[in-house]
Amino acid sequence: MISESHPLHRLFRGLTESTFMMELGVGDPSLVGYVSNLLAAFVPSQPIGQVRDKQGRPLFEVLKMVAEAESAADRERRGECYRHVGDFTLFWTGVYPEALGKLRGEQSPDCLINYQQQGKRSYYLASTLSPRTDDRPVLRRLSDQFELCAFGLSQVRKEWEKLETEIGDKPLWA
Repeated sequence: MISESHPLHRLFRGLTESTFMMELGVGDPSLVGYVSNLLAAFVPSQPIGQVRDKQGRPLFEVLKMVAEAESAADRERRGECYRHVGDFTLFWTGVYPEALGKLRGEQSPDCLINYQQQGKRSYYLASTLSPRTDDRPVLRRLSDQFELCAFGLSQVRKEWEKLETEIGDKPLWA
């Protein structure tokens, strides 16, 4: 993950705070912080494949990630997997919804699932399984407010695209 002092992380934090507060009326620092950290975590693509199967291969299909969570031997691992499913589905639903068709294509195990429903369910389960009691409330809010957070992320994307246009179509993280 990009460090919190990195300019890109600070940019995401500022865009997220502004968008969530001004456009959505959400002034919850822990929720806004979580969503901005999600953006900073997923920019380098390695975290997208954070959940791995028993052979160590990264999983990129939600159904396979859920199967890994359900087969996990311990509660903490199940919670980590469900949290990642929530993060994965929120990121793609909010930031790149146009990619969902490809992610859930006919050949994908995910072709029949709803990312929003699975994201809400996964954040809820992660909130019940998290060993860190201070994480539980924000995970529960992410479950309850999944659609709002996805919309907020889409608005953050619009803001960063405006910035990219102003600096000449160069991606902010290039």
